Order: sequence, then structure tokens, then C-alpha cells
Amino acid sequence: MPEGPEKPFYGILDPIERISEVLFGVIMALTFTCTLGVATADGIQVKTMLIAALGCNLAWGIIDAGVYLIARVHVQGRNIMTLRAVRTAADAQAARRIIADALPPALAAVVSEEQLDQMRHRLLSTVDEPTHPHLTKRDWLAGLGVCLLCFLSTFPVAAPFMIVGDARTALRASNAVAVVLLFFCGYAFGHRTGLSPWVSGLFMVVFGGTLVGVAIALGG
Repeated sequence: MPEGPEKPFYGILDPIERISEVLFGVIMALTFTCTLGVATADGIQVKTMLIAALGCNLAWGIIDAGVYLIARVHVQGRNIMTLRAVRTAADAQAARRIIADALPPALAAVVSEEQLDQMRHRLLSTVDEPTHPHLTKRDWLAGLGVCLLCFLSTFPVAAPFMIVGDARTALRASNAVAVVLLFFCGYAFGHRTGLSPWVSGLFMVVFGGTLVGVAIALGG
């Protein structure tokens, strides 16, 4: 189906996508700092910590951006296929069923047949049917945003290693910063999803810490 109204450029990524990328970046950085802290014990090298954390998150930011762009191609391709299916449907009832299936279940449950017919007529009157999915400027900018969010979220976690002379103290400070960031990610997530922000924040700390523990235990 055709894309909805374009968002302003400052809203290229929705809040949950931004929260998810920051959360992912913090967990990845925390996994690296904790893993190296355990592996090198008293011989922690600050330079090793910084290069490892920054390099890891830059690599995963690029990978995550690539996956995001693939997902965008999938969404556009699915919309094109839905539009073609509506136009080639055997009758109006079949077209309405295709449109209803493309809607979120909660929305499809309350949309009347008249409204589905209005959508069908508007889709049938669409002249500029795309022939294949393609990435737009907005998609590329969103992919860049995904990469930057994942990469830049490393810096607060890495900052203690830049300003604290003792590596062990810097590691503890880095972990504390990561916990705070996990909490704020959870708080923002709860605020956006109707959950208790404080409970969601505390849960995200536990959830993030568990994921880091699993990653370290499995050699990640």
C-alpha cells in the first residue's frame, strides 16, 4: 500500500527505534568492557578498552543500518504487492479483504466496509504505481541515524576511560554510566508504551545486565 504522510526529518526514526538503538549500543559497549575487564584482570589496558568498544559498536552500527535498509525494502515491496493485489482482485469483496489483512488487527477490527471501500477507491485511483521497491533519501538518512545512534551511545560508556587514570576505577565508573543509561532507556520505553516508567527502567537494567551476562558466558 502507498506510504503514509512523510514525517519531518527530525522524526525519521520513531522514538522506540531511537531507544532501541541506544539500548543496543549500550549493551554492546558494556559487554565489551566487562569481557575485557574479566579477561585482562589487573592488566587492563585503557587503549584496548576504547578501541574494542568503539570498533565493535561502529561495526554493529553499520550492520544494524544495513539490516534496517533491507527491512525498508521489504516494507515497500510488501506495499507494492498489496496495491497490485487490490487492483487485480476478482471483486470488491476480495479487494476489501486484502486491504483489511494489510491493516493492523486492532484497526481492521473497527474499520467498516464503507471505509474499506473508500480505501479501495483511493488505491484504484492511484496513478503512479511503483514498479519495484527502492530506497529513498529518507531511508538512507534513517539508516545513517541507526548507525550513529549505535556508535555514539558508546561514548558515555567509554568516557571514564578517557578521563580517569586508574583503569579499574574507570571500569567501575563505566559500568555505573551504563546502568544509568539502561535505566533511562527503560524509563523512556515505559513512557512511550504506557508502562510504568520507573518499573520499566528498573526492568531494563536487569534485562540489559542479563543480556551482558549471557554474552560474556557464551564468549561474546
